[in-house]
Amino acid sequence: MANKKPLSPVAWVPTLYFAMGLPFIIISLVSVLMFSDFGVSDSLIAFWVSLIMLPWTLKPLWSPFMELYKTKKFFVVLTQMVSGLAFALVALCLPLPNNFAIAIALMGVVAISGASHDIAADGVYLTELTKEEQSKYIGWQGAFYNFAKILANGALVFLAGTLKDSFGAVYAWMIIMFICSALLIFAALYHARVLPTKFQKKSEVKSSAEAMSKLWEVLTSFFQKKYIWIYIGFIILYRFAEGFAMKIVPLFLKASVEKGGLGLSVQDIGIVYGTAGSAAFIIGSILGGYFIASRGLKRSLFILCCIFNIPFVVYFFLAIYQPESIYVIGAAIFGEYFGYGFGFVGLMLFMMQQVAPGKHQMAHYAFASGIMNLGVMIPGLISGYISDSIGYHNFFIVVLIATIPAFLATWFVPFTYPDPEKTTT
Repeated sequence: MANKKPLSPVAWVPTLYFAMGLPFIIISLVSVLMFSDFGVSDSLIAFWVSLIMLPWTLKPLWSPFMELYKTKKFFVVLTQMVSGLAFALVALCLPLPNNFAIAIALMGVVAISGASHDIAADGVYLTELTKEEQSKYIGWQGAFYNFAKILANGALVFLAGTLKDSFGAVYAWMIIMFICSALLIFAALYHARVLPTKFQKKSEVKSSAEAMSKLWEVLTSFFQKKYIWIYIGFIILYRFAEGFAMKIVPLFLKASVEKGGLGLSVQDIGIVYGTAGSAAFIIGSILGGYFIASRGLKRSLFILCCIFNIPFVVYFFLAIYQPESIYVIGAAIFGEYFGYGFGFVGLMLFMMQQVAPGKHQMAHYAFASGIMNLGVMIPGLISGYISDSIGYHNFFIVVLIATIPAFLATWFVPFTYPDPEKTTT
């Protein structure tokens, strides 16, 4: 019997990265609105939702140990199933009196599972595709990761707001969590059938001691890189203001006008923040990439930092004037998210071209990404307490002050490697 023709990567790359993005967006953004609907304070929401994102920072520490057991495909399917079942348990706990504590604990499980999924999914992508195929399908990867953001933070948030009017907040969000559960369980069953394993060789690491030795080698070589401590500071500070704003902005949009917010419904937030904002991010990211390609990263980086950080001023003005027009609010958020996407690619490319190069390029890029997430998590932990203490108006002044270190760090950051030479045709 002839062997079956292998499936095109189009059959699994989009769904793999959609399943990667969904848990991250549900926990980091959508859960903020859900807990707000249950009357949880901004300070508690910002602290705990930021804290349970920690596994995405620490995931490089256990990646070598995953090499000891099974295949990358096995871990993709397993983590999608675990995350799906955990979201179902989140749904079931919502009618309980102590639903916040239980939901946070279960989302912590999703965070560990989701971070482990990222390791395995990237491993499948890198081992099963040639270098040419990796370049060919990188657009599919990014597009469907962001499609998860549009679906979760846009369509599902809008649906939650609509259902809330008919069934109440608890049952509305139960339905949303069950939908997330179903999507991930379906993804697990689908990927069990379609994910390839043809080129997934057994790891060279044979024991826990070897895995620990490999981890130590990767860690020490990372911290021996030229300018590494300057680079760590730069990576943390570039998104520092965003770390303050990320958890508070949806709460500000939802809070009543009397409390200093904009009084938007959950449906409106799903449209302007989840859908239009995410679309603006994608457009900005694409154009930012072309901008860097035309000028080179070194000449572009400070401009990108400005485009990334200055648009946070829109929230300060929204807090002052509290406009009622959904179009004015939507335009402000669209502009901020466009700048976010445009400037964000500069940091990603800096980590690829200045921090990652060397013997352990993939691992060092993972460490840099983890440090980047830490830079967002740290201010996120305290953002709710600051917002509750001084109000939204003054809080967004703090956000603007937090952009100043980013400008300084970007202006002075050294480059180890020159920009790639441009070729002319």
